[in-house]
Amino acid sequence: MWYWLLLLTGFGFAVAGGTVTITYLNLVPAGLSWIEFAIWIRTRVECYLFPIGLILITTALMLMKE
Repeated sequence: MWYWLLLLTGFGFAVAGGTVTITYLNLVPAGLSWIEFAIWIRTRVECYLFPIGLILITTALMLMKE
C-alpha cells in the first residue's frame, strides 16, 4: 500500500519540479545562454524536485513488481 504513496509523492515532485524548470526556460530568450542557464538552474532548489520525483517513481515501480 505504501508503494502507491511513494508513487504519488514522486509524481507530485516530478510535476512540480518539471513545471518550475519549464517556467525558468523563459530566461533563455531574455538573454541567458544555455550554459548560464544550466549554471543558474543548479542553484535553484525547486528544480531538484524533478529528478527526486523520477527516482521515487522508479523506486515505487520496481518495488511493486516484487
